[in-house]
Amino acid sequence: MSILTTYIQKEQQLKQVQEELDRLKSDDRLKAEFQFKGELEALMLEFDKSAASVISLLDPQKPPQKPSSSKSGGRRAKRKLKIYKNPNTGEVIEIRGGNHNILKAWKREHGSETVEEWLVRTED
Repeated sequence: MSILTTYIQKEQQLKQVQEELDRLKSDDRLKAEFQFKGELEALMLEFDKSAASVISLLDPQKPPQKPSSSKSGGRRAKRKLKIYKNPNTGEVIEIRGGNHNILKAWKREHGSETVEEWLVRTED
């Protein structure tokens, strides 16, 4: 398929989606939902309420969800420190996660199982 054919197809799809979007924009039900959402958000701001508190107020049977750490300012538990020593080079690395370039290179070169045997100790 040529790039021109692909372009023409995408252009037609874009036109169809744009027509659907225009139909939705003129739908009174959508306008009413936008109005409701806007007024609800204004009320939530006025009374200093979150979406979760409104939901729990309207549906007390629903179990409360744990707030995400980014909203509550909480942090996840600190990962344990792992200390690896390469017996071939004597190089030592200390990491708290698996996203370490040297560790990844060792695992590519020697295999994950071998490198895990190089774990000297773990600390909190």
